[in-house]
Amino acid sequence: MATIKKLDLSGKEIGQMTVKDELLNQEANSQMIKDYIVALRANARQWSAHTKSRAEVSHSGQKPHPQKGTGRARQGYLGAAQYKGGGRVGGPRTKEAYHVSINRKEKQAAIRHLLSEKITEGRMFILEGGAMKAPKTKKVADFLKELELFGKKVLFVAEKADTKKDDHFVKSMRNIPNAEFMLIQNVSGYDVISHGHIFVMDATSDRLLKMLEG
Repeated sequence: MATIKKLDLSGKEIGQMTVKDELLNQEANSQMIKDYIVALRANARQWSAHTKSRAEVSHSGQKPHPQKGTGRARQGYLGAAQYKGGGRVGGPRTKEAYHVSINRKEKQAAIRHLLSEKITEGRMFILEGGAMKAPKTKKVADFLKELELFGKKVLFVAEKADTKKDDHFVKSMRNIPNAEFMLIQNVSGYDVISHGHIFVMDATSDRLLKMLEG
């Protein structure tokens, strides 16, 4: 069985949470993980640039010049790409044409696999945040410095952000470089893989175990 260290805001270990082996043995091959991450990144693109094809530009159907007798190549439509104001060939299109669908079961399997990796590698912690009675950036900064993680990419995860305790914590870590706060229901596999260490607020540890169970 693996364990997740429980820390207080001074960086000291105050306990451990045990995770059963069957929750960590998540089946997900490397190709599934790659496809999932690539799909996430592709769907995150705005695709706001959009060019019109020759079928979408506004032009009359008149021929540019007569078919014969001019010595020029045959042309049929002023909206063709070679004319000014004509349609673009191979230009960027809106997101709908490039959206990558993600299988729900594969998505869940990928997230569980990435979370279990973080646990087995010792890069996930349970954080006791009860000491935050008021916003104080220095307290969170000192906590990260104690763990030698200040300036590195870290993710703080909670289930709800409407409590005073979580609100104080979010305000405290807002100006710390490379530190990010997210609700656990919004965490994707890319968030897990792109942050070196993850800190789960103590009240969210049960939700974490449910995610691992599937």
